[in-house]
Amino acid sequence: MCLGVPARIIAIADAERMLATADIMGVRREVNIACVADPDAALSDCIGEWVLVHVGFAVSRIDEGEAHATLDLLRRVGEAEAEIEHLKASIPT
Repeated sequence: MCLGVPARIIAIADAERMLATADIMGVRREVNIACVADPDAALSDCIGEWVLVHVGFAVSRIDEGEAHATLDLLRRVGEAEAEIEHLKASIPT
């Protein structure tokens, strides 16, 4: 299964290599923005944009509402997984 995680571009890390710093749920990572950068605009125009990141590449732009909805869903899935693990650990063997 492939999963794209919403991230917000917060800075350009290396314009020559088309690398940006992205905030992914509070964690900063370097991502390649070649797939989402507009060839007719400055890379700095990507700052503030929301993107889907997969294996280090920003693969598409998304709107802020969609990003927040997806992040909320990912948080709820994580909480559910933690609760399932807690329940499994509480079953006597």
